[in-house]
Amino acid sequence: MASVSAPAPVSPAAPAADDSATPARLASLDAFRGLTMILLVSHGFGMHEALSGNPSLAWLGDQFEHAAWAGCTLWDLIQPAFTFIVGVAMPFAFAARQARGATRGALFGHVLWRAAALIALSNILSNWGSTAPLKFQLINVLCQIALGYLLCFGLWLLPDRAQIAAAAGLFALHHALFYLFPGPAGPFDPTGNIGIRLDLTLLGYNYSGLYTTLNFLGNALTILAGMWTGLFLRREVTHARRLRTLLLSAVLCCAAGLALAPFIPMVKRLWLGSFTFFSLGWVLLGLAACYWMVEVRGWRRWTAPALVAGANSIFIYSFSQVLRGWLSRGLAAFTGNFAVLGPYGAIPHNLAVLGIMIGLCYWLHQRKIYFKL
Repeated sequence: MASVSAPAPVSPAAPAADDSATPARLASLDAFRGLTMILLVSHGFGMHEALSGNPSLAWLGDQFEHAAWAGCTLWDLIQPAFTFIVGVAMPFAFAARQARGATRGALFGHVLWRAAALIALSNILSNWGSTAPLKFQLINVLCQIALGYLLCFGLWLLPDRAQIAAAAGLFALHHALFYLFPGPAGPFDPTGNIGIRLDLTLLGYNYSGLYTTLNFLGNALTILAGMWTGLFLRREVTHARRLRTLLLSAVLCCAAGLALAPFIPMVKRLWLGSFTFFSLGWVLLGLAACYWMVEVRGWRRWTAPALVAGANSIFIYSFSQVLRGWLSRGLAAFTGNFAVLGPYGAIPHNLAVLGIMIGLCYWLHQRKIYFKL
């Protein structure tokens, strides 16, 4: 399902002499993608296990777990970051394909194939090793990206004003469904909201963790925001203009999320509007930081681990889903889980597992092997 290909070299090119030139590829975006992947497969670096029993540092450990319901932690920002990056990459990828002669019909065929492949891979990984009957699901990050990617491609074909109107309509539709069909405890009832009821009707079961397939509507808005960001980054503007726009947008999005929170709870598990805006603000801030370090300051050496992980994101994600537990148990036979450090041994143990996974990505990169969908 995943093909093996050799994309452009992972090492970023030297900065252009003219900082207003339209970039063909952003090394900072590649670095941000890789950092997101590293965080995604890191198992929280063992921070939650290590710090949850420490009264003074438990708050830090909690940043590496999802919020129980309302709220937002660092761990809650991983999926928004990854889906946002998908959107940012869309204008660059579509422009490259069109430059090679691809028509809109050909682009649609590629998008459709890629979405189907992501859903198929997601369901293979989610059912791998299970002894229970196979379950079809659409809640995994790959499925949510696939659905949002399809929807945003349709919006990409529209004029600018129509895209904005469609985004507003999508936002309104998402929340109207909750208000028009409330659960016993109200529109955002954790166990009785419209998303929960739709999944039970259409799939015959509910996902663990109170997640719903309906999340893809909010997820699509995050991808769409990424797509608009990618279109802006392709414009011929200076580094200073790009940074100012990213930072101002980050502040406005965080403010919008906080302003909406009293009326629409900030629940990542439902991907509601307040969470969409608040998480988007932090993601934009992260991209701006990478842009400043990589594109403006030229600090690129530190990005090497992120670039090799990001270049083989399908491989490292699939490995993490299927084989990370096996690797962790095997390594523990030699390290004893660093038990001499007590609960803090979880940190070096998880860093060692992560280091091996990044090392595998580096081994593949050296041989120009990249798993792509």
